[in-house]
Amino acid sequence: IIPAQYEKCYRFSSDGYVPIFDTKGKEYYFINIKGEKLATDVSNYKLISAFGIDAEGFNSGMVPIRIGEKWGYLNKSGKVAVQPKYEDVTEFNGGYASAKSGSTYYVVDANGQEFKVETSGVVDTKHFSENLAPFKTADKKFGFIDVHGKTAIAAQFESVGYFVNRMAWAKTAGGQLGYINAKGEWVIKPQFQAGRDFDAESGLARIKSGDRWAYVTMTGEIVNVNDTQTWGDFSEGLADGKKGELKGFYNNKGEWVIKPQFEGVRDFRNGYAAAKQGGKWGVIDKKGNWVIKPSFDGIRDMELVN
Repeated sequence: IIPAQYEKCYRFSSDGYVPIFDTKGKEYYFINIKGEKLATDVSNYKLISAFGIDAEGFNSGMVPIRIGEKWGYLNKSGKVAVQPKYEDVTEFNGGYASAKSGSTYYVVDANGQEFKVETSGVVDTKHFSENLAPFKTADKKFGFIDVHGKTAIAAQFESVGYFVNRMAWAKTAGGQLGYINAKGEWVIKPQFQAGRDFDAESGLARIKSGDRWAYVTMTGEIVNVNDTQTWGDFSEGLADGKKGELKGFYNNKGEWVIKPQFEGVRDFRNGYAAAKQGGKWGVIDKKGNWVIKPSFDGIRDMELVN
């Protein structure tokens, strides 16, 4: 739908735009799924980039941009919605982002309204998820702030994850991991060495107990899957596993829904997953049928673009 013509492009977001890097002009711009360039108020801006491999695009209708040494936000209309005045920012999620100016941290909304983070001793804030964002204090404790910059869960944990499906993992000072709710109460008591986010469809999260990986339900029941050599995270109801040298996907009962037959796979996203067979990558559906036959050197996740 868009012919190969770019030296450096990234991934579409659900907002319908993809960042392109013009290697000659050494600047970023955005195009939509028709290949049309987004007209913007400003040019020569920088994006959040991970080692030059990826570039952060739109999320919740906003994208962080850096002009000079300061960060602000651009909206999908190409307008500067939040003026560049921050030394550090996070992506938008659910209509809010975290930002830092000097030694002060703020919560910023899509209209540029600021809410000062009043919690004392804050040295870092992360992005929002389900209207809560992790923060870190000078004594290396973690808690959560709400969308108005108020402390929602006091800093008391050694480390924390993001809220996904109303729960977040958290670690105690002793290094034990459990899961808390939005009030900071333990829903699953700390007892694991490591853990990941819950998947809504399967109702499971991957955890490490002792020297092996297993899964835990939202009520704390341990689920072991034995017919695999590796244990992936559940995504849209399926997790990847391995038998011999081949990978496939099983459900929350440990049953192979897509039998091991691939040299490599990625997680399911929006109903599809990248899979490798015969040295080439294609895309499968949740029954294991090819919807894009393996013919590419690499494929990223399928995005649902509005």
